[in-house]
Amino acid sequence: MLNSRGYLVTGFALGITVAFVAGAGVGARLGAQSGHSGLYGGARPLAPYSPGVDSGETVYLSGQVGINPETGSLHEGLQAQARQALSNLESLLTEAGLTKDSVVRATVYLDDINNYPALNEVYGQFFEDVDVKPSRSTVGVAALPIGAAVEIDFIAVK
Repeated sequence: MLNSRGYLVTGFALGITVAFVAGAGVGARLGAQSGHSGLYGGARPLAPYSPGVDSGETVYLSGQVGINPETGSLHEGLQAQARQALSNLESLLTEAGLTKDSVVRATVYLDDINNYPALNEVYGQFFEDVDVKPSRSTVGVAALPIGAAVEIDFIAVK
């Protein structure tokens, strides 16, 4: 005689078996869900993550700081770092076959919220020719990786 735990285990095992027999097993489902691809243009990541992920209709670009991808060095000053971070993001957009017009969301992290006006100057220049500017949040944080003054990430759609 099975107790409630026995029924649960038996039901789970039967469900997994049926899913595999029907061709919708865990492996097949993961394959279908992982139909996305990584984007690797721009600066090398500072940690184990993809700089961008193209999931089909939506492209997620990880936060970029002002690292020059050719030299690996961080630019000096907030505006130079912001320009480089935006340039790195634009390289990732290009790799995905997109432009600035495709960006629908941005998040900006500042290590000093008093740099908000200086950031807006650079950010405004970057999106100057875009009719519909992306929505954006700007967050003041205690610190950013490698002592960066700014980090920016994007979400874009095809």
